[in-house]
Amino acid sequence: MSTTERPRILVVGGGYVGLYAARRILKKMRYGEATVTVVDPRSYMTYQPFLPEAAAGSISPRHVVVPLRRVLPKAEVLTGRVTTIDQDRKVATVAPLVGEAYELPFDYLVIALGAVSRTFPIPGLAEQGIGMKGVEEAIGLRNHVLEQLDKADSTTDEEVRRKALTFVFVGGGFAGAETIGEVEDLARDAAKYYRSVKREDMRFILVDAADKILPEVGPKLGQYGKEHLEGRGIEIYLQTSMDSCVDGHVVLKNGLEVDANTVVWTAGVKPNPALARFGLPLGPRGHVDTQTTLQVQGSDYIWAAGDNAQIPDVAARKAGVENAWCPPNAQHALRQAKVLGDNVVSGMRGFPQTEYSHANKGAVAGLGLHKGVAMIVMGKMKIKVRGRLAWYMHRGYHGMAMPTFNRKIRVFADWTLGMFLKREVVSLGAIHAPREEFYEAAKPAPAVAAPAPEKAKAS
Repeated sequence: MSTTERPRILVVGGGYVGLYAARRILKKMRYGEATVTVVDPRSYMTYQPFLPEAAAGSISPRHVVVPLRRVLPKAEVLTGRVTTIDQDRKVATVAPLVGEAYELPFDYLVIALGAVSRTFPIPGLAEQGIGMKGVEEAIGLRNHVLEQLDKADSTTDEEVRRKALTFVFVGGGFAGAETIGEVEDLARDAAKYYRSVKREDMRFILVDAADKILPEVGPKLGQYGKEHLEGRGIEIYLQTSMDSCVDGHVVLKNGLEVDANTVVWTAGVKPNPALARFGLPLGPRGHVDTQTTLQVQGSDYIWAAGDNAQIPDVAARKAGVENAWCPPNAQHALRQAKVLGDNVVSGMRGFPQTEYSHANKGAVAGLGLHKGVAMIVMGKMKIKVRGRLAWYMHRGYHGMAMPTFNRKIRVFADWTLGMFLKREVVSLGAIHAPREEFYEAAKPAPAVAAPAPEKAKAS
């Protein structure tokens, strides 16, 4: 970390908002006007809408992440966590990956910590559940699913086989519906290469506490999505929840009990709990309370946006919707980051702030290869699309929203190759413990006790 006499703009979090806000600030700033410092425990940003496709093998996992140091060459990028913020002294405490924590002074602060998986105290969930918030989890899910097919194909124990081929997904929003659609596609393709495993042997279950899935695209497209997934043999249980999953024994609120080696948790998100230690004004659900200018309430040098912020939806309120807040999606995050970046530079120069206002343009969702739903909002008209065209719209929108030209090219190249080449169905399960085999080969052999000397025979 370099020392500087220039004002420091500290960006806490290197996700979608943190990356785009830092890029915007660097672009708008004059040379030497300030130092931009980004702190995140990961050295890369993950484009989360592509995680289901990464789990299915449609996109290389390396292509859904953006290295921060490469994209922000003029910024300080610190790999660590901001543990506390002293607003009176304008000092943040940074805990690096290694070594002692240290204090980092700042003049302007951007809170972009994002969200984490929203979980409940369900017995067995911590031990059995697989989340879908990071690329590591997407890779792990892909390897895990293919390992289950390996297990089922190599055993004669019917109970072990049935448990391996049962997959339970909890949460029917974008993440849950897209992930189960992509993973079912993956398993269906992979089953062609196994002698004793067929798609009919597998059981896919989607559970949601709400009365519908895909609420973001409206009731009609949500119902279509439900019927489409059920037509592929996926069981969907609405208005129910999971009571426990100890040792893979899944118990649902509706009385259904199944044994499953795979429990995927996508039941919503919540603001990063680290926000509670920063002394910021928080809303009822733990979000940072902001003004329409993205400035934190009661402050003129702190801004927040994205999943960790409670931002008034100006466009919706003008349309007559009371107490409307911006939903936590990539559409808003991208636009908020740009306004936030402009406002930080304006605030630094003493200029007035700009209000964030964006009318919803719709939503798109992919449900596997060549399958999807899309709702496009044009003024007061809503255009509903489903099937292959919606899937193209889903890929087109997110492909163009992917940060950096480099990553756009790589993602579109993956999709183009996928049109001509068969899906890879290789499990690299050993990647989770890569040193295990070498350790077994290199560890010292156990000491063998020397045999006791034989007693001399009497002559």
